[in-house]
Amino acid sequence: MNAVTNSNPTVDIRYALRLGTFALDIDVDIPMHGITGIFGESGSGKTTLLRCIAGLETRGTGRLAIGDDVWLDRSRNISRPIHEQEIGYVFQEPRLFRHLNVRRNLEYGQQRTTMKIDRVAFNQAVELFDLQHLLDRSPADLSGGEAQRVAIARALLRSPRLLLMDEPLAALDSARKNEILPFLDRLHNELKIPIIYVSHHIEEICRLCDHLLVLQNGNVVAEGELQAVLVRLDVPTLSDEEAGSVILGSIKHVDKTYDLTHLAFSGGELLVPGCIGQIGDERRLRIRASDISLCRQRPDSSTMLNILPAVIEEIQPASGPMLLLRLRLGSDRMLARITRRSCDKLALRPGDELLAQIKAVAIRN
Repeated sequence: MNAVTNSNPTVDIRYALRLGTFALDIDVDIPMHGITGIFGESGSGKTTLLRCIAGLETRGTGRLAIGDDVWLDRSRNISRPIHEQEIGYVFQEPRLFRHLNVRRNLEYGQQRTTMKIDRVAFNQAVELFDLQHLLDRSPADLSGGEAQRVAIARALLRSPRLLLMDEPLAALDSARKNEILPFLDRLHNELKIPIIYVSHHIEEICRLCDHLLVLQNGNVVAEGELQAVLVRLDVPTLSDEEAGSVILGSIKHVDKTYDLTHLAFSGGELLVPGCIGQIGDERRLRIRASDISLCRQRPDSSTMLNILPAVIEEIQPASGPMLLLRLRLGSDRMLARITRRSCDKLALRPGDELLAQIKAVAIRN
């Protein structure tokens, strides 16, 4: 009889442990492709979970399987040594060897691989992170963003089957973050290695990730495809001032006269600032709930360029001044934050058809 194989392999993650008053209890399967974000407030268990996956935390019970390959199962006394686990780990700090130049730091990553065939070649990693002109430099002569690019490339040169990134931008200022984000976009687009990306910044998660786990007090309170998780109204961590949604649009027209791009999506067409690509290119749109207002009738005159038909799916109850509403535009969902007074004034109810006025949106270039 032929062995049954998993046609949709996943990374199987099971961990339970107690550290003083904190308890971690995780039982999830995540995709073996793209970037899975782990989001939550400080103390929710993000880094502890990553340490468990990396084999750095040996207490408690645990299981880790990459597809059908079981790396850890404490109930069956299976535990692959850390040096044999094909995991790359990127920390908040670059942790480069200061006595080695960039080239030798990268070669160290290559030397630690257990693979006979490189999943990521040296020249590929150098090109991917634009390190050609840095190879002979000392880590002391690198900016924070440059050093972190070297650290990520070094982790990739281990030829990992799984890459862990623990808030890799947390130690960088805004300018250095903006410098390195395009390289992480390339990492997402050009490599097939599954990545687990930890952050407490929802903007990073929305820009980079495809799948999302939300942690709270050591437990997964929401999990699934990024867009679907972001518009849930029952997850307090996603309902604060940064609440919003992500949709995918394709460029339909570029208006060079007014420096605007028209993006088509299932709910219509959005105008966004700048000429951000060529016709047919896909762009990811981050739309904050606070950037959407609602009206029953189309205004006679408005500075809003985006006024689209929408249907109210759900209204989040609240005792404070603000409410969150989930809207359906075509097959996409968005969140809108309005006051309870406005909701009562317009007598808004689930199922109502109305117009959503959408301000400028952030673009993933």
